[in-house]
Amino acid sequence: MEQDELTIKLLNLIYKNPEQSQRDLSESIGISVGKTNYVIKALIDKGIIKTQRFLNSKNKWGYRYLLTPKGLKEKAIITREFVKRKMAEYEKLLEQDL
Repeated sequence: MEQDELTIKLLNLIYKNPEQSQRDLSESIGISVGKTNYVIKALIDKGIIKTQRFLNSKNKWGYRYLLTPKGLKEKAIITREFVKRKMAEYEKLLEQDL
């Protein structure tokens, strides 16, 4: 899986359900928890997502991941570039078949 594709999937999952654990996120995407942790830390360092503790969580390690305004903008940019790249690949495949 390409890095952009992984980032898009992760950001979409976080946007839809910010209270998912890293384990849940990794299972949804089909990657290891370690890789999920690595990508999440990188996104936090870039200011694309932030963490927030659950106030009423029974799990003292419970966090939610929230997209920042910068993260929402970055998600749109990455998604647009990904779709453009995939469309170009598709058009190239069509040309090869002709």
